[in-house]
Amino acid sequence: MIYLIPLLSVLLGYVMALVLKPSNKKNLKLLLAFSGSFLLSLTVLHLLPEVYMGGHEHEGAGHEGHEHGENSIIGIFIMAGIIFQIILEYFSKGAEHGHVHAHGHEHENSMPWLLFISLCIHALLEGMPVSQHHDMAWGIAIHHFPIAIILTAFFINSGLNKTAIMLFMVAFAAMTPLGTLLSGQLECVAHYHTQISAVVVGILFHISSTIIFESGEDHKFNLAKLLVIILGVIMAYFL
Repeated sequence: MIYLIPLLSVLLGYVMALVLKPSNKKNLKLLLAFSGSFLLSLTVLHLLPEVYMGGHEHEGAGHEGHEHGENSIIGIFIMAGIIFQIILEYFSKGAEHGHVHAHGHEHENSMPWLLFISLCIHALLEGMPVSQHHDMAWGIAIHHFPIAIILTAFFINSGLNKTAIMLFMVAFAAMTPLGTLLSGQLECVAHYHTQISAVVVGILFHISSTIIFESGEDHKFNLAKLLVIILGVIMAYFL
């Protein structure tokens, strides 16, 4: 299930965009706000504490100064994740949080390779903590669902070939399960699981907080947005 849930969420979003052609931006923004809140809450409530606990367990018990040093190292990896995501967004134009515009395409009808590669790297890394933190599969799936809808609609409006759109979305859908598989099967990846998870925490921090603040008009909160954000927090708490 941890492989299927993120995969199916992207494919479902892709099919929904093709069949229903959703045009209500307000509903999509509310869905994005919910996904950002849910993902951020899962990260803070589940992944972040276990990353710090994993760092101490990996190194063994130590004195207070030693633990402070380990916390600092984990913090460095988290900050590295934030910076790495900012670099990825330079190439993806913010597609990870539904922020895509026509300027993301330098040539209409051509495959946006920079966008494709950066999104695949992003999705691959997101999948790696899932092998140890199965509940993160739901957060990533809910995060990817509206992104898949927005990306597909954007590509269709940009005149991208239908076959290219399908291949793009299928590859994007496969990246998160692939990251989970690699993390669980490759010893070299599993050995650095805590560090990789810390980098992913930084990535998720940046994306989810950006989604929450960008999903409203003129970056303003309204009641509907506030309610879906609270709903996301509550659902993540009980997951």
